[in-house]
Amino acid sequence: MKFDITLIFTVAGVWAVLALAYALAPWSGMIGYAWVWGFGAILFLALGLALRRVLRYEKGRA
Repeated sequence: MKFDITLIFTVAGVWAVLALAYALAPWSGMIGYAWVWGFGAILFLALGLALRRVLRYEKGRA
């Protein structure tokens, strides 16, 4: 489970880097893609934080 959470945070980081790359691209048409990648990064970050919280809760119950 720990590896899964690390993988999700890695995906969130990659998506955030892609969002930044699209936002800084010299073509104006790429800003829409930056919003999509950025929203995906936020979703994966929220998922990773939720899973980490559940893991800590389960560890405390044991």
